Amino acid sequence: MCGIVGYFGPSQKSVEIVIEGLKRLEYRGYDSAGVSFIDQNNKMQFYKKAGKLDNLKAELVGKDTIARACIGHTRWATHGGVTDVNAHPHNNEVLSIIHNGIVENANEIKRELAGHGVKFKSETDSESFLELVTYYLKQDVPIKEAIATSFKRVVGNSAFVILYPKTGEIFAVKRGAPLVCGVNEVTSEALVSSDPYALAGMVHTLYFPEDEVLVHLSGENKNIANFYELDLTKTTRYLSKKQDMSVEVSEKGEYEHFMLKEIHEQPGLIRNLTQYYFAGEGKESLEKVAAYNPERIYLSACGTAAYAGLVIRDFLEGINRIPSTVELASEFRYKNPILKKGDVGIFVSQSGETADTLAAQSICKKAGVKTMSIVNVDGSTLYRDCDDNLLIRAGVEIGVASTKAFTQQALTGRLMSAAMAGDLKDEGKKVKLTGKFALLAERIDKLLLKSDEIKSVAESIYNKKGFFYTGRGAYFPIALEGALKLKEIAYVHAEGYAAGELKHGPIALIDEEMVNIALVGPELFEKTVSNVHEIKARKGIIVGIGPRGNEELMGLSDFYIPLDFDGLEELSPLYVNVVNQLLAYYMAKFKGTDIDKPRNLAKSVTVE
Repeated sequence: MCGIVGYFGPSQKSVEIVIEGLKRLEYRGYDSAGVSFIDQNNKMQFYKKAGKLDNLKAELVGKDTIARACIGHTRWATHGGVTDVNAHPHNNEVLSIIHNGIVENANEIKRELAGHGVKFKSETDSESFLELVTYYLKQDVPIKEAIATSFKRVVGNSAFVILYPKTGEIFAVKRGAPLVCGVNEVTSEALVSSDPYALAGMVHTLYFPEDEVLVHLSGENKNIANFYELDLTKTTRYLSKKQDMSVEVSEKGEYEHFMLKEIHEQPGLIRNLTQYYFAGEGKESLEKVAAYNPERIYLSACGTAAYAGLVIRDFLEGINRIPSTVELASEFRYKNPILKKGDVGIFVSQSGETADTLAAQSICKKAGVKTMSIVNVDGSTLYRDCDDNLLIRAGVEIGVASTKAFTQQALTGRLMSAAMAGDLKDEGKKVKLTGKFALLAERIDKLLLKSDEIKSVAESIYNKKGFFYTGRGAYFPIALEGALKLKEIAYVHAEGYAAGELKHGPIALIDEEMVNIALVGPELFEKTVSNVHEIKARKGIIVGIGPRGNEELMGLSDFYIPLDFDGLEELSPLYVNVVNQLLAYYMAKFKGTDIDKPRNLAKSVTVE
């Protein structure tokens, strides 16, 4: 879940380059940062500090940081508290390493090495790998072999980057954790990272090595980057692609927060999605999906992506009449699921690196079930492992609380549903669906122009005791997602409920300090309004989000946010969800929280 960046090349400013890469990865969430580098005297220097990257930068002020090789890290604590000592890199007189993941057999390795006199400095599992490689080096095992042998012994999903001061070279290896290598052929520079966003504008070509491939950054054989199997034979087990990401994607521009920027990006992304899949590069991918004829579909994901999966499930069952279930990946991987060859597994993810989702996909793949991803990152592990992929085309999402990715995941699922229904062969149906997407984008544009009205509601309710988001049918997943957004960035208690379930227990919590965010679409209108009456009767505060001009719901509501549902049909829930996004954003702003980097959270959860 941490950020990893390593640089090897002719530049004397490798530390600055690595720090810039780490800065771009701050959105992933972290609690400490550090760097190691080889100085002008070929000696290893390292600096690491708990807290924000600015703490590390302050530590480096006035220090001689001229170096041609450097590795850097932002840590999200798993083993050991948030301290300077537990921060990465971990170093000894021989090596420096940074690590993403968990070494499940760390205690076993530590006990073995302690028997050889090794003393450990930190509480981390990562240090076990550092000392294991060092142990082999002291037995005169060559560096590549020492790393490969050590990695074979490590249990669990991990990515390691190793700086070898003796030669100034950098090595990297991974299993089930994100790792990318970037090369600038013109300047003979190479970088490694846990995230391609860190390398935007720095490299020309990206390489995504498969598991148990050793990456070697050096001038070996005149190649700046080489790839080996763990038996040290050369390999081509990696995906390569041109790096086409712009540096500007990681800038906020006119917006105060990335989250607000990303909310405002949604209309343009929605318009572009049908163009990409009906007439652009995505046409071939969607045509592959059109050939699917599954008996049952399993959708698996985590967090916001799982709620997008619920929206997609409603499309598949309502439009395609295909039995579909949504499984939390963290549960699916351990439940011994009943899978048949005629089933299809669909895995929804922004990063394509979520550990539980990858494990769920692996289970389906081993069972012979066809797998497909709905994913944002081209070249991610999930993208490489699935049989087919539909890119959501959301661009870089910096805010930890997902907004535009949720919308794009759900809408990509709608296009998938259309393809499976045979609509790609009917030009009239394609034109109609394109028009519906365009209408959704237009309605969101108009909603964003009136965001001050939503801000005013947020200001009136942000200090209340708790929040119930309620919806029926297609709006129930939106209630779940709305509550999650508020929890993530405003740090308040919020729950999403199917409106009809309130009377089965949760209504006991309603009083004059509880707020009901009532999501009321045209579908099941009377039933949902009756549930709002139940809350109002118990003095709950009602924020109604419903059809414009409906006097009954307006009269019930303490605050009312009117929407124009006409023509949106099955896309209406995604329209309502933008109101939830803005409500959460403004409530968090009034509370003064760190909206883009909420406490305790990471953008991509790459450990179990």
